[in-house]
Amino acid sequence: MDLNQWFDKGMTWQAYVDGMKVNREGLQKIYDQYHLPEEDLSFYEGLAGEKLRAVVLTADWCGDAMLCLPILKRIGETAGIQMRYLIRDENLELMDQYLTNGKSRSIPIFVFFDSQGNERAVWGPRSPEVQRLVDEMKANMPAEGEPDFAEKQKELYRGFKKRLLEEPALWETVNRSVRARLQEKLGS
Repeated sequence: MDLNQWFDKGMTWQAYVDGMKVNREGLQKIYDQYHLPEEDLSFYEGLAGEKLRAVVLTADWCGDAMLCLPILKRIGETAGIQMRYLIRDENLELMDQYLTNGKSRSIPIFVFFDSQGNERAVWGPRSPEVQRLVDEMKANMPAEGEPDFAEKQKELYRGFKKRLLEEPALWETVNRSVRARLQEKLGS
């Protein structure tokens, strides 16, 4: 399938949100509270002429998706980018074309393309600053075979989600990272 066909297969924002069972409240909180900085509006408004679309690989349980989807929804609203959402595990044929570091099915992944279905930019699964936060948190984890690994991993995920919800500075790192990628790939 080409990107336009994947787009046609995807869910609208409302359908995706309506189907959420895990992180809906957190996603809605970020969407309600996040607004693009004034200095970014003209850049994103200038992208409207590109008539971009995006396919988003995601899943409700993913903390990174809870953070990134609402911020990119705001970007899409300003830039006139239509987005459709596909559940990662139901769309592995597409997911496996966008593996992180060539091996990991990390999400969310945003694939931006033009009306002819030509890929223009890919972003995801997280900003460099959020990746550093994850790396720092994981550095304190016991080895995977240790008896307390499972409990420590649950604590890490709870702590990570809490920080994503409570630190708007992390939200802004997503915007900056997406803007940099779009500027790099679209030459704007």
